[in-house]
Amino acid sequence: MLEKEVVIAVDPGLQARPAAQFVQKANSFSSEVFIEKGSKRINAKSIMGLMSLALSKGQRITLIVDGGDEEEALQELVGFVEGK
Repeated sequence: MLEKEVVIAVDPGLQARPAAQFVQKANSFSSEVFIEKGSKRINAKSIMGLMSLALSKGQRITLIVDGGDEEEALQELVGFVEGK
């Protein structure tokens, strides 16, 4: 299991279209993917879970990835969140 704290740089945050793109990217990996914000942890492969966090640009989140392709998944998802 890998985890990394990141600051959301994608504009306007992980809402609407960027959230859908993130979920699509997360679902392309076999690993489990979670996002933690404060005391909440959601399955990042669920658009409803992701939208429930209302993540805006500049907020800190922790990405948690666990599975066979966790390194590749974490690298790709961090890059997306950081707007790279």
